[in-house]
Amino acid sequence: MGGVCSRKRSQLVEDDDDSLQTPTRFSKTSSLKWLLLTLPRSSSDISRKGPGKGPGRCPTLMELCVAKVCKDISKYSTFAMLPSDLSQQVFDEMVDSNCLTEESLETFRDCALHDICLGEYPGVKDAWMEVVASQRQSLLSVDISCSEVTDSGLNFLSDCSNMQSLSCNYCEHVSEHGLGVLSGFSNLTSLSFKRSDGVTAKGMSVFANLVNLVNLDLERCLKIHGGLVHMKGLRKLESLNMRYCNYITDSDIKYLSDLTNLKELQLSSCRITDLGISYLTGLSKLTHLNLESCPVTAACLEAISGLASLMLLNLNRCGIYDEGCESFEDLKKLKVLNLGFNHITDACLVHLKGLVLLTSLELSDTAIGSNGLRHLSDLRNLYSINLSFTLVTDTGMKKISTLNSLKSVNLDNRLITDVGLAALIGLTGLTHLDLFGARVTDHGTSFLRYFKNLESLEVCGGSITDAGVKNIKDLKALTLLNLSQNGKLTDKTLELISGLTALICLNVSNSRVSNTGLRHLKALQNLRSLTLDSCRVTANEMKKLRVTA
Repeated sequence: MGGVCSRKRSQLVEDDDDSLQTPTRFSKTSSLKWLLLTLPRSSSDISRKGPGKGPGRCPTLMELCVAKVCKDISKYSTFAMLPSDLSQQVFDEMVDSNCLTEESLETFRDCALHDICLGEYPGVKDAWMEVVASQRQSLLSVDISCSEVTDSGLNFLSDCSNMQSLSCNYCEHVSEHGLGVLSGFSNLTSLSFKRSDGVTAKGMSVFANLVNLVNLDLERCLKIHGGLVHMKGLRKLESLNMRYCNYITDSDIKYLSDLTNLKELQLSSCRITDLGISYLTGLSKLTHLNLESCPVTAACLEAISGLASLMLLNLNRCGIYDEGCESFEDLKKLKVLNLGFNHITDACLVHLKGLVLLTSLELSDTAIGSNGLRHLSDLRNLYSINLSFTLVTDTGMKKISTLNSLKSVNLDNRLITDVGLAALIGLTGLTHLDLFGARVTDHGTSFLRYFKNLESLEVCGGSITDAGVKNIKDLKALTLLNLSQNGKLTDKTLELISGLTALICLNVSNSRVSNTGLRHLKALQNLRSLTLDSCRVTANEMKKLRVTA
């Protein structure tokens, strides 16, 4: 499933949606991770900026000047006389290097800055907002997510009427009264208020004035039921995120029917049924539709099949059975399809064989078997497939072995053995292979040698010893390696993988690895996450390793 640690199926990881990936998954997480290095919010290393990135690049004169000004910030009282673009660069560097304070912020008063990005920055509160608002008509973008700003602080922005983007995610002290300031932001094109109790049905009345809004994010706003009526005039809206707005129902969705420019609609974990989906039939430009964990059935597919532009459809954890799945055949432009945790069998796959543009197919935790995989033989663009916790056996591996475009295969499945892995050796382009629960032995690891491009590998079935790791030690592209649950691994394993210098994440939990073996990890200079649960290591030795890393 792509995690680096041992599976806890009760733990759900909520990932941000990627444009062409399934948005949610179970992660193999553990109770403890040893972090070798704590990564800062950002680095002030000027070599990372601009063209020609990389260590050793000579910084530009501008970068050197900005770095010097930031270092000597206490010597200046104001930058108001500087060109705004220069002030902007200094401000951005102060934020990136985590050096901006309430005192140094005063230096940027009346500097005509365009962008104030303080999302997740520590200490941001109402007192900061007065300086932020002093940019007035020049201010185009503000991010104060995770701050202590209240209604009073937000109201300072009332004179910044040229604002185009505003992010107030997780701002717990902003109420529906604070939303009133939005009524003056008619130029706003992007608005984000994730997990805000301040966004209520009543407070959303100000949204009616935001006629230029293109992107709206209301994820986890639990009080917006009944408020979508105020959005029916937002005809320029292209992206709407209402994931985990648990009280949204069919009656709310009908107000979206006239938003014909919508391209992306996120509705996971809403109380929407097949009736609610019927209101979406006129959204001909819709390319992304996320209905994960909504109580819909295959009956909704009739309405969805009319969305001719649809490229991504997430029906994970819905109530889909085989009956009604014939409507999939009309979704000819579909590239990503998630049918995980549904009640489908091989009969469903018959209706997918014509979706030749599919690049990603999620079938985990379904009753799909080996025989049904034959219907996927023409999906030559398929890049990723997830068959974890299905009824697929080694026989099924022969049926996907001809899909040469595959880069990512998830076979977290106890029905897969060495025989099945052997059938896949022709897929030399694989970069991600998940065999977490597969019954792969030391003999089976010999087939891993064919996958020279692997960047991520998980083999955690319990049957691998140091001898099997010898077949992994030459996979130099690996950045993630999970060998947890293999109780016979010893310090020899760490010695063998010490040459995998690209490794960023390593998990050897529940093994015989001891303090003695930790010395072999010193060569892994890129390692950022090391998981050693239930191993024979001590906290003191881990601290020593962290110091030398």
